[in-house]
Amino acid sequence: MLNVKDIGEQGLLRKLQAFCPTDVVGDDGAILQLKRDRKLVVTTDVLVDNVHFSDRTTSAFDVGWRGAAANLSDLAAMGATPIGITVGLSLPGETPVSWVEELYRGLDSCLRKYQSAIVGGDITRSEVITIAITALGEVSPGQEIRRSAAQVGDAIAITGYHGLSRAGLELLLHPELGQNLTPVEQKILMKAHQQPQPRLNVLSILSELGENIRVAGMDSSDGLGDAIAQICHCSEVGAVIDCNALPIHPALSNFVMPSQAEDWIFYGGEDFELVLCLPENLAISLVEQLGNGANIIGEITSEPEIVMNNPRNADLKSLSVLRAGFQHFN
Repeated sequence: MLNVKDIGEQGLLRKLQAFCPTDVVGDDGAILQLKRDRKLVVTTDVLVDNVHFSDRTTSAFDVGWRGAAANLSDLAAMGATPIGITVGLSLPGETPVSWVEELYRGLDSCLRKYQSAIVGGDITRSEVITIAITALGEVSPGQEIRRSAAQVGDAIAITGYHGLSRAGLELLLHPELGQNLTPVEQKILMKAHQQPQPRLNVLSILSELGENIRVAGMDSSDGLGDAIAQICHCSEVGAVIDCNALPIHPALSNFVMPSQAEDWIFYGGEDFELVLCLPENLAISLVEQLGNGANIIGEITSEPEIVMNNPRNADLKSLSVLRAGFQHFN
């Protein structure tokens, strides 16, 4: 097997540059043309072996796909369409070259689906595989989505199902737990974890609803509960959440009890849906066009607390503020 140390930095770079546009890479930096009436959006995400991915649950291809999807989701959460990404790759010399190439095939496959590309990066030696991705996007002035823009009376809308990625991880780690699931249901849950879909399709629907509409929001990569809490904190508002309005995918319902499903919906994380706060009439139009798990789940209030109505999980009943989702160092 050919390892990275066998071909060295330049040899690996020559292989990886094949995944990049030839007219962009090769210099000390990428030159990307922006339209005059656009703003640049930049976001960075870091993935570490045995923290964000594991060979027990994720192939190299899926590591790449998830890495690209996470960054594209951050762009979507800002209202931005992607331009390209740069990849900072740190890895041991004993890493198989085939693993690295599969990683880049995963990155490239996800990016191509959304008309984007790898436009540069760097590689270095490390004891642990670490992938640092910086994504570049563009947004028209007035169409930015910010966490701090929620206002009292806004509807809280989600763009799709939650809890599926967490269920998929559990199924990958413990396949014997999926005996009550059909093969199709198992595939739905596992794919939700291994190849999530960033919700860039939401942006065109929002633009059709009107120019310069006010939308607050973020993605739910750290959990639906965390997203709601972050938006409320940044906007200095509260929220009432109707747990009866939470859509539960049939595959999740067939996998775990309702109370466990609700816990994963709020705190499972890595679903990469968007949580958006906007006027009710616009929210209704949005979820009607999205369908497939999109719904209005609550309302922004003036009281600085988050109230949970009709929870299936008794542990949620007494919470005035949602506990955080995934947090490093906790």
